[in-house]
Amino acid sequence: MASESRTSSQPSFADRTVVVSGGSRGIGLAIALGAARHGANVVLLAKTAEPHPKLPGTVYTAVAEVEAAGGKGVAVVGDVRKEEDVARAIDTAVEHFGGVDVVVNNASAIATEPTEQLSAKKFDLMMDINVRGTFLLTKAALPYLRKSPGAHVLTLAPPLNMNPHWLGAHPSYTLSKYGMSLLSLGWAQEYGREKGTTAIGFSCLWPETYIATSAVTNLAAGDDLVKASRSPEIMADAAVQILSRPPGEVNGRCFIDSEILAESGVTDLSGYGGGDEPILDIFVDERTS
Repeated sequence: MASESRTSSQPSFADRTVVVSGGSRGIGLAIALGAARHGANVVLLAKTAEPHPKLPGTVYTAVAEVEAAGGKGVAVVGDVRKEEDVARAIDTAVEHFGGVDVVVNNASAIATEPTEQLSAKKFDLMMDINVRGTFLLTKAALPYLRKSPGAHVLTLAPPLNMNPHWLGAHPSYTLSKYGMSLLSLGWAQEYGREKGTTAIGFSCLWPETYIATSAVTNLAAGDDLVKASRSPEIMADAAVQILSRPPGEVNGRCFIDSEILAESGVTDLSGYGGGDEPILDIFVDERTS
């Protein structure tokens, strides 16, 4: 089922340029394709130049998919942790398409081992990719986002859930993801309103359920987990809805995918898979009603 048929509106991304970090596969690629189906220019920043033995696709095959979907795409092989690579991605967007209208901070690392088993290397990796990478890409894009009539920075991070369960489940990973959320909320106040108008919409998006990506497939019992996971297209459709709204309408908000779709008139989520009881994602509490 095409994503257009699941959403209530037909937004246009013609002449809009979207820069996505970690966009060679999974949710990042799905969002890139969602924008491409509506005519976007897409710049993908990712490390995967060569095929990975356990993960599908490269940044180049991802660009081919973007163009097949109806958009224009450019691949930038680089590491979101490196300032020079991030600058090259933004420069590429400007050189090819004349500017930057949307940044999607998708690149992320996860390690959920208990604190005493978590290595310093993994801790640093999460902080460097999740927090530093989000900071670097957004900072580099800001001068161009200010020039866009409908600028957005969408960060794949959860609402701040202070439930002690999530605080204690994996404190270091939680810190890194909440760090991304806090940067977005902070930027919403720092840059969201300039000269009396909402110049840039800073928002977060998080899945209500597990999403059927390679990260889930490669877990123990991955095949069973995938059956109870929704497809990445739900995140793509949710992202398109957010990025189609005026910046001021979404600035400073943290969205759950199913909730933003419901706001947009989409309540039947069966087309995204996951069965009758898909697995709730990390940071999402059981509903009491």
